[in-house]
Amino acid sequence: MTFHEIIDKVLEMEGGYVDHKDDRGGETNFGISKRSHPDVDMKNLTKEGAKQIYYEDYWIPSKAEMVPDQLKEIYFDMVVNFGLRGAVKVLQNTCNAKNTFKIKVDGRIGPATISASKNVEPDRLRAYRLMRFAKIVIKNPSQEIFWYGWFRRSLRV
Repeated sequence: MTFHEIIDKVLEMEGGYVDHKDDRGGETNFGISKRSHPDVDMKNLTKEGAKQIYYEDYWIPSKAEMVPDQLKEIYFDMVVNFGLRGAVKVLQNTCNAKNTFKIKVDGRIGPATISASKNVEPDRLRAYRLMRFAKIVIKNPSQEIFWYGWFRRSLRV
């Protein structure tokens, strides 16, 4: 899968402009948060502008093109939700649960993580993704309002 095959689904799930009082990212549009991109005019961000941000700030640094095809869409969507380091840690924990050899859980995507992910099943990665969302809610109960949407999204991607 390529960025262009994945990004439209991400944008569809993220939706348009939102300024929810409990969203830790603050004002968002197409899932791009004001907290992460303070110089972006969220109300006027276009779909093409969002795609460019996702490609330059998320896809390229995440090395998503190197992740096995069966995990690429889930992994990239996690990068959108958890940030790069958070998504990589979820992937690394998933790899360690699957494999007899262990890799360092450091939030850095490199050859060891890519190699360890080759035999990880998509549903295993989804399960660890859901666990990360659950930990967010447990740590900060105000985020429970988003739990059902996160659950549904985790099953779709």
